Parts: sequence; structure tokens; C-alpha cells
Amino acid sequence: MRVITGSAKGHRLKAPKGMTTRPMLDRVKEAVFSVLEGYGPIRGRVLDLYAGTGSLGIECLSRGAAWADFVEMRAHVCAIIRENLAHTRFLERSRVHQMQVGRYLATAHPMEKYDIILMDPPYADPAIEATIGIVSASGLMADEGLLIVGHSPRVALAERYERIRRRKFRRLGDSCFSIYEIATETAEREEQAASEA
Repeated sequence: MRVITGSAKGHRLKAPKGMTTRPMLDRVKEAVFSVLEGYGPIRGRVLDLYAGTGSLGIECLSRGAAWADFVEMRAHVCAIIRENLAHTRFLERSRVHQMQVGRYLATAHPMEKYDIILMDPPYADPAIEATIGIVSASGLMADEGLLIVGHSPRVALAERYERIRRRKFRRLGDSCFSIYEIATETAEREEQAASEA
């Protein structure tokens, strides 16, 4: 597992032993960031939920994000994230929060809203849709922000949750990701016009 591009390009990242943490495959990660960079340069603040190795948040930092918060509940995995941040020299632009994702979403008061929220939960997490709904209702996402969700093809996500709507869906083999954005009035008008065309 490595950083694909940017200031930390080529750096290899540590992963916890065993299979309890399932990092997003490099080819899936490449596809995610190819789509993201199509929307414009990666900037601003990033939130990496179910952070695991920290690979996704670190990739954002490498590509130009100003700050990243990593949320992971297991202490030994948090230690590995910090090692990976030190190895890539991003410790000063990040913070690791050892807690459950739901608790962070309920209690976080960041200085600024997040431009990118990354969510790569356990592969068939039954709470994935509830967590997406909590993210949507939390107010943590910037108006122009994006939520990226990694999930199994066997997990069918809705086109809309509360304030957010799906902008992109991609499947690569046995992995999928969905990208959501806040459903602004302009976006909804465009969507309606496209459906009527």
C-alpha cells in the first residue's frame, strides 16, 4: 500500500497485522482520486472516518489538502496512523481521534467545515446507511463538499440521504464507491432538467 501521487508519492504505508482492517485497494483508491481530481484540485479540510491505516486522508494531504482529521476507535491502529503520518511528514497538518465514528460526528466542532469526508467502513457494515444519514445531518460538510463512501456491491446505497444526493457511483470488481454532494437548489434544477430531457 502506497501514496499514489503528490508530495508523499511512493511512500509505503504500514497496515495493522491480521484482517480486521481492510484498506481500500490501490486500484480502487486510484479510481476514487481520479474522479475527485476531475472536480478540481484537492484543497481544504478532510475528515477520514473509519480511518484504518489513514491511507485515504494521507492521499488527500499529499495532493494538497490543508488539514486532515482521522477517526479510528482502536488504539493500536491509531498508533499506526500516527506512524504513517510521521513517515509522510504530515503530523503537523493532522490529528488522530481515537473514538467511535458516531461519537465524533455527534461531538465534533471543527474550526471549519470539511471539504472532503471519506468513509470506508467495515465491508458489509449494517450501519453504513445510518452513518451516511448522520454525516448528512451533522452540518460538518461544506456547501461545496463531497462525501466519498467505499462499500460492497452487495450494499445498495440510496440516491439521496437527507441533505445529500449521489453524484457518482463506480464499481471495480468486488469494490464500489459512491460520491455524494449537498443537494443545492441549482443541482436539483439541473437534475430535474436532465430527467425531463
